[in-house]
Amino acid sequence: MLKIALSGCNGRMGRVITDICAKKNDLKIVAGFDVNTQKLADFPVYADPFEFKGACDVIIDFSNISVTDTLLRYCVETKTPVVICTTGHSEEQLVRIQDAAARIPVFRSGNMSLGINLMLELLQRCARVLGDGYDVEIVEKHHNQKLDAPSGTALMLADAVAEALPYDADYVYDRHDRREKRAAHEIGISAVRGGTIVGEHTVMFCGRDEVIELTHIAQSREVFAVGAVNAAVFLAGAKQPGLYNMKHVVAAM
Repeated sequence: MLKIALSGCNGRMGRVITDICAKKNDLKIVAGFDVNTQKLADFPVYADPFEFKGACDVIIDFSNISVTDTLLRYCVETKTPVVICTTGHSEEQLVRIQDAAARIPVFRSGNMSLGINLMLELLQRCARVLGDGYDVEIVEKHHNQKLDAPSGTALMLADAVAEALPYDADYVYDRHDRREKRAAHEIGISAVRGGTIVGEHTVMFCGRDEVIELTHIAQSREVFAVGAVNAAVFLAGAKQPGLYNMKHVVAAM
């Protein structure tokens, strides 16, 4: 029986993960961490992970970047692997995540969807073939409650494209104050926020007389929750400290 602690347990994604785990015989959530300590399921909820005196095999974090530092300290001190699904971290926090990964297994991905991670591979193929003859633009759409913009997934897609391009790309997030032609080596990234959109990402390769688009549409949050649970199962079996991502999970399937 894999014992899981769930950070952000009372949030939208936390509740979806709770429902998924409740239907599995080999998984059990033994504790939740959340600023809202209301007990909504069959496990205790703590405002601070250090209040939890029990043991778990892995932690899934779908909370907020404001608790990342505390959670990392707890995981390092207790030698507990952690799956970080939260996005929008500062550069300083990313460094601390790297530091933690030198001591414990840490999983981090800007998107937990299997489809998005397949899209990353397709984008790199497109970028290598199309080269510098096509302009790259990314448009991401999310619900009106999302805090960070652009999304972590949009940045992950941009990084995948940039890695395969034959030039150093310049990320451009806003053109409203630019009165000039689009530079050749830009990757434009635009964010839309509205309604209850779960998540939609489109990458466009715009060339002369043709446009190639790759789009991923998440129709429910369950695709991300399933990915997080799969990552937790994988990470709990990791033997060495390190920074893991969805490629490692896919390779182990």
